[in-house]
Amino acid sequence: MSGPIQRALTFIRFSHTVFALPFALGSMLVAAGGLPSWRLFGLILLAMVFARTAAMVFNRVADWELDKLNPRTVSRHQLMARPAAIALLLTSSVGFIGVTWFINPLCFLLSPVALAIVFFYSLTKRFTDFTQLFLGLALAVSPVGAWLAVTGHFAWPPLILAVGVLCWVAGFDLIYATMDLEFDRRSGLHSMVVRFGIPRSLQLATWLHVAMFMLLIAFGLAAKLGGIYFGSLALVLGALVYEHRSAARLDLGAVNDAFFKSNAVVGLVFVAAVLIDRVA
Repeated sequence: MSGPIQRALTFIRFSHTVFALPFALGSMLVAAGGLPSWRLFGLILLAMVFARTAAMVFNRVADWELDKLNPRTVSRHQLMARPAAIALLLTSSVGFIGVTWFINPLCFLLSPVALAIVFFYSLTKRFTDFTQLFLGLALAVSPVGAWLAVTGHFAWPPLILAVGVLCWVAGFDLIYATMDLEFDRRSGLHSMVVRFGIPRSLQLATWLHVAMFMLLIAFGLAAKLGGIYFGSLALVLGALVYEHRSAARLDLGAVNDAFFKSNAVVGLVFVAAVLIDRVA
């Protein structure tokens, strides 16, 4: 990755935006009863990119010295100098708050709260075993934020979807965290995998994804979605089963491959089904 933009995108794992963005867009489509204005759509998309960039850079800065010691993450700090990372963190944070100003007063008022939630996750591994739940919470704010951007008020459908996202993210991060078990133990870091061990953590991940699947059904009912949405959930279920079968092999390459492919399918199938239901 030779260019500075390419290195920055790798630094923040920009490709993983596919995990959070579909649920925000799906919530937006339901709230708007279809496609919102292009202006609002652009603002929501920009806010999501700024928020995720700020969250990822904060994570990298907070874990700068730890990442140097972890074989899986040892090359991260070589992609960007620390002063440049801090500058990117400040720019994206200010950019997120600035964008919410143009959305509506409630989103602007809550924007520092949203940033605090997504930043807080990066600190939790130092003092609580339940860090995966806090990561889930960080991504769970996205469908609520998108709903508020469209309607300016809270409602049950985005809250149900947010809990589903929390369970989904906590589940797949439990699987992902199995790769860092020995490093986390040596470093005195906390996680549910450190607390429960790999077999119990994989079982817990399964139950979290069962809960997520049920909550997707509940979201569809609350949002009054149709047969296309509910039929698409079979594909979501298939992707989750694939992920858990790959995780059971306890192979680093298989976990990495399943992590990206299966979770990308979950997000893309979800937003495509909502889009077809609301626009077609």
